[in-house]
Amino acid sequence: MRNNHQQPVVLPILSRGKHRSPRRGACFMEFASLLAGERWSDHPACTHPLLAAVARHVNDYTSDARRSRLVELIPSVIGLTGEDLRIDARIALGSARLALPVVAAERQGVLAVSVLSCERVLAELDGRPVGALEEQSRSALAKAPHAARWADRFLSAAQTAAISPKRFCRHAAPTIVHDAVQGIAQGYVPDPDAMLRDLLVQAIEECRMWAGRDHNRDAVLTEPCGWPRAGAPEASESRTRPSRTRWPSADGAITRRI
Repeated sequence: MRNNHQQPVVLPILSRGKHRSPRRGACFMEFASLLAGERWSDHPACTHPLLAAVARHVNDYTSDARRSRLVELIPSVIGLTGEDLRIDARIALGSARLALPVVAAERQGVLAVSVLSCERVLAELDGRPVGALEEQSRSALAKAPHAARWADRFLSAAQTAAISPKRFCRHAAPTIVHDAVQGIAQGYVPDPDAMLRDLLVQAIEECRMWAGRDHNRDAVLTEPCGWPRAGAPEASESRTRPSRTRWPSADGAITRRI
């Protein structure tokens, strides 16, 4: 490619992590910032923050041999953003549902809690009865029945507290998508690279469906105060220091993390 002055324009090669410049390579979202004409960044304004997080994780956990297959998806995230909390909840829910049946057993309880928690958030937002699950959620939970029963007991026993959509977006949803991507990459999957790509495509479609349908992002929801997590974000993902909260461990005990 050449610019208006006929000088060669360097297009980067997708690779893991953050990069100082296109000459050193690019992650998925850095490439998107370049195509969008934004300042070089793996957190460009042109893409919904949670969708961008999914893209960064998928980029980092996809193998070097297959990462180039993600390039064709980059233009589809440019300009795709919105303020509706349903975008965050839908992306997180879809990620958890896809990963739940294939992740290691010790991770399934965490993702089952994630499915049920996202469903409760969406039930509150959509004005439907809490506990009425979508068919896709029932199907995913049925494939991990022990984890589903544990998650139901955990949420029933957990104390509830008011949680704002802002807190959900900053802490819960990013943790859920990270755990889903990591779980698929390290799980019992014949072709994890293909499944990670499917997860990203699914997140793009969810964001496209809800982008522009802005609702009140500051409503207060009633949710369990504990959000589970299987691991901390890695590579190019930003790190937000969470507040003190209570998390379930793999054996069902409640532990405190900072």
